[in-house]
Amino acid sequence: HEREHDREISELITKHEEEMEKLYAELNKEQQHLLDELRQQMAATHKAEIEEVRLQSQALHSLELEALRLSLNNMHTSQLELMQSNLRKEKETALVELREMLNDKRAQEVAILQSRHQLELEKIKEQSLKEKEDL
Repeated sequence: HEREHDREISELITKHEEEMEKLYAELNKEQQHLLDELRQQMAATHKAEIEEVRLQSQALHSLELEALRLSLNNMHTSQLELMQSNLRKEKETALVELREMLNDKRAQEVAILQSRHQLELEKIKEQSLKEKEDL
């Protein structure tokens, strides 16, 4: 029974680790997908804004045009960094919550297995006592 109990706990640990690896991979894939979408949106927005600025500023002095372009690039860079930071924080929060949930689930499963093990031990003790009495 102890070996079976140890084997069940080992299987649960392996299952837990596999689930964590799968979830990490899914989260990384989702984060990469979101970052790719964000980059595409930012590139499209950037391109549209650059074109608009170019059309509106043809009459402006070349130094003013350069200042606007630099400002726009800085704004996009800071927006991208902020969004990446937010995505990272959300991912970390999700991972912490997931880890806590899986640890709670694992603790419950271990408690159930320990309870079963204890019940089996008590049955064996009772059976042993009964056999001794019968003898």
